[in-house]
Amino acid sequence: MSRPIVIGLAGNPNAGKTTVFNALTGAHQHVGNYPGVTVEKKEGIATHAGRELRIIDLPGTYSLTAYSMEEIVARDFVVHEKPDVIIDVVDASNLERNLYLTTQFIELQQPTVVALNMIDVAEMSGKRIDHELLGELLGVPFVPCVAARGQGMRELLDAAIRVADENRKPALHMRFGSELDCHVDQIEAMLVASELQSDAAPRWLAIKLLENDARVREMVEKQAAGADEILAAVDSARSHIERIVGDDAEVAIADQRYGLASGAVRQAMQHDQTRRIDWSDAVDRVLVDRVLGLPIFVLFMWLMFEMVFRLGGPPMEWVEAFFGALAGYASSVLPDGDLKSLIVDGIIGGVGGVLVFVPNIALLFIAISLLEDSGYMARAAFVVDKVMHHVGLHGKSFIPMLIGFGCTVPAVLATRTLDRERDRIVTMMIVSFMSCGARLPVYILLAGAFFAPHVAGKVIFSVYALGVAVAMFMALVFRSTLLKGPTTPFVMELPPYRMPTLRGVAIHVWERAWHYIKKAGTVILGFAIAMWVLMSYPKPPADMLEGLDAAHQATVALEYSAAGRMGKAIEPALRPLGFDWRIGVALIAGFGAKEVVISTLATAYSMAEAGGETENLQAVLRRQPGLSPLVAYALMVFVLMYVPCLGTIAVIYRETGSWRWPAFAATYTTVLAWIAAFIVYNVGSLLGYQ
Repeated sequence: MSRPIVIGLAGNPNAGKTTVFNALTGAHQHVGNYPGVTVEKKEGIATHAGRELRIIDLPGTYSLTAYSMEEIVARDFVVHEKPDVIIDVVDASNLERNLYLTTQFIELQQPTVVALNMIDVAEMSGKRIDHELLGELLGVPFVPCVAARGQGMRELLDAAIRVADENRKPALHMRFGSELDCHVDQIEAMLVASELQSDAAPRWLAIKLLENDARVREMVEKQAAGADEILAAVDSARSHIERIVGDDAEVAIADQRYGLASGAVRQAMQHDQTRRIDWSDAVDRVLVDRVLGLPIFVLFMWLMFEMVFRLGGPPMEWVEAFFGALAGYASSVLPDGDLKSLIVDGIIGGVGGVLVFVPNIALLFIAISLLEDSGYMARAAFVVDKVMHHVGLHGKSFIPMLIGFGCTVPAVLATRTLDRERDRIVTMMIVSFMSCGARLPVYILLAGAFFAPHVAGKVIFSVYALGVAVAMFMALVFRSTLLKGPTTPFVMELPPYRMPTLRGVAIHVWERAWHYIKKAGTVILGFAIAMWVLMSYPKPPADMLEGLDAAHQATVALEYSAAGRMGKAIEPALRPLGFDWRIGVALIAGFGAKEVVISTLATAYSMAEAGGETENLQAVLRRQPGLSPLVAYALMVFVLMYVPCLGTIAVIYRETGSWRWPAFAATYTTVLAWIAAFIVYNVGSLLGYQ
């Protein structure tokens, strides 16, 4: 059997590359990281025409210049891994800009097929593209397709297999004009004579040296014979080009690439003179309006949380009933003792208490996926960007903050896109205020237990909004004190609106929900067992339990345990917030992962219940005399703000290279959480809320 064909899937952000990847691979995907870096690596397997295809989804990038980590990863894969063929996904409605990346694959002489995606959007806006003529002009095959509907995918794979089997390099050889070409030829000849060992062609290396590419320059300096002479020639050529052309060599080369793309598009594309007004422009006049844009964004967020709570209620009850029945069955068949307590209270109560929120998590990710795939999230970034500049945040900081609604760890990693260290650190210090998916189950548990269904969604939305407000306030504080410095402008691309596909949304939701389920079955299971041990041992002496009924015996045993003692030790600090020692134990456990707050509460309260009842946790919490809607809201505020999870602390250390910033993040967020919860509880009490 022939070996799999390796396909690198490349393209600009918002060109529909992920949609193409999902259409080609379906559920046959694996997600990891590229070796040595934290950039996500997606691989998928497809079969077509009897051939096995290994498809690697490269990071979205506008060029192959080594500026960002995404560009470096994409370029290194193409240069060093040498895939059999590159499928370059371009947005047919923004063709000229997208072809800039295509010209660089042509420079590399990399076997390439261009997926002319969203051809329907281009045609709706009055653009008629002759894809065959484009292929002749640029020397690579162009395949029109609409990935969102699966159109053109077979033809795309046919072309990719054909190009790979023939090892067909682009028929066009990039030229940059006589002035630049003579310098490229000169440096190429010197590199060939130096016998430099490189996976890349000498001509491409010569172009990169003229562009002053730091990584290529360093490689030549270390490995090439006569490196000093080569680099001196490069510097002389760059100076000569700047004197003659009037621009830096990098700009002059970029102009030639854009010129090629522009000329090809001019010849191969016609505009319908009777074209109607682009409807997306009309929609944008409302959605990104300087007055209406922000209220509309807030409205969408409110509707999202209302949907998550209201629609998630019935399936959550079904899952809860399943775990209740499972706990009841285990209670009936297992003999009384530690094993029964571990399985019923620790494992089923702890892990089940987290898994009941899978329907809500799935609904949240459905809503986010619809907003992302439709193109609205880019508009939201544009709207919020104006606000962020008022508090000293860089516009790019919105991207990590947006990611933070899913998980804080990748949100911290996403700060790498920020050029200035001050901007990166400020963003790292505030992204934890974005309510991640791990906090949502805590909010749903407490809101469902203490607030009416028609109010609960609004309560959850208010906590999310509070997190954003606190993040903005702290950014302003940091930029005015510890991390002063100017902010830089951010150019934001607005992709065309698209109709989200069922397949694409399903894949996105499955990936994220499955991650949550796996976490419940591994990390949270481990924490649940550990917390059960801490809440079960040491056991109190027999004389402490004499004369007490079962319920009081359970409470005394829990207070005597290691976890109970920890809770009692910090209870004086928590009493002003309305929290008891059991909540304190849950908050300590939540440092590992915020979902563990739920599993610890489930274990703590179920172990204190007489007879090991399997009643759902919300009902148990409602029955506790010290808990009320006001205490529940204060607890939500505390969970929102206090110390980021262990994974986030670790990644802040790795990104900053110092324990100073993670220690500061852990300390100041916890202090801020205490102050905020104190204000909520005590002001609420003064106003008569309970």
